[in-house]
Amino acid sequence: MPTLETTVDGLKLPNPFVIGSGPPGTNGNVICKAFEEGWGAVICKTISLEADKVTNVQPRYARLRAQGSDEIIGWENIELISDRPFNVWMEELKAVKDKYPDRILIASIMEEFRRDAWVEIVERCEAVGVDAFELNFSCPHGLPERKMGSAMGENPEILEEVSRWVNAVATKPVWAKMTPNVTHIEDPARAAFRAECEGVSAINTIRSVLGVNLETLRPEPSVEGYTTPGGYSCRAVLPIALRMVMEIAQVIRKEFPGRSISGIGGVETGEDAAQFILLGADTVQVCTGVMKHGYGLIKPLCEQLLAFMAKHQFERLDDFRGHSVQYFTTHADLVKRQAEARAAAKAKHDAERMIRADDQWRGDDFVEQSDALARG
Repeated sequence: MPTLETTVDGLKLPNPFVIGSGPPGTNGNVICKAFEEGWGAVICKTISLEADKVTNVQPRYARLRAQGSDEIIGWENIELISDRPFNVWMEELKAVKDKYPDRILIASIMEEFRRDAWVEIVERCEAVGVDAFELNFSCPHGLPERKMGSAMGENPEILEEVSRWVNAVATKPVWAKMTPNVTHIEDPARAAFRAECEGVSAINTIRSVLGVNLETLRPEPSVEGYTTPGGYSCRAVLPIALRMVMEIAQVIRKEFPGRSISGIGGVETGEDAAQFILLGADTVQVCTGVMKHGYGLIKPLCEQLLAFMAKHQFERLDDFRGHSVQYFTTHADLVKRQAEARAAAKAKHDAERMIRADDQWRGDDFVEQSDALARG
């Protein structure tokens, strides 16, 4: 009987499905709701020491629908990190852990480029019982003007230095959240691993402009007629996220064995999750999917992933994690493999047409059989 139970970086999860940092983890009440529904872990909305500097606007979401359909395939947000006071967060995170001591609660944290700020936020979060950290080096909008979020994640040297500050004081596992808005995702991933992060989360949202309203001629989402580029998520980013997870998995295999990946990007079904795991993910995060379908999404996610495992006779996630990574190669190698396959197929065909006795001649294939016996 397949099981979804898994242990990642010492964290014991009932299933690999994690609420990703964002609105679905925006306060203690909704985090408890996620645990009640059965999510494997929850990452709270990103917190910082100075929430008074954070001001969100409305509207802050824009959605892309499939042509001629109500199906949402793309979702842009210009939402900032949590605007709730840090002391309130500490009270709520402690209350959640008191109520669910055996469930995995991960703090998503972000700070400016100041060692004392990162040290303080880590120590205070550990004091209330969080089980792990996710370092937000990846938010593509807002706060980069304060050198936070993707402003750090796009610079491997800065990412590595800050990660070292955190790992010098953290006693819990640390994941660094990767921005996809880079040329080579391997570079910031290597920086995080060099700084002793147990894992990375990939990917955060893709910097985007969802579209322009052709009636008003204003870009969306429109706030008093203006906007700013935001973060793109939902089904449309799945192929990009899968590619980047695969590339990080290759780095781990070759250079940092034993490190983990939390895959993120467009997951709404158990089959989506299976693809991330096949490409090397240890856990799978869902954020926009919860905003579309609710916390009850966890039930079909688990059922569908279990059905996939049963079909292929996999008992545990480890049985197929990373299995598909081996099938990636270079284009030159693809050309070579195809040439060899075609040559082998032709040789087999010629052998089948070769006449070895008179009773093997066939009228329908007479010309081909004759050609097979001819030279030149």
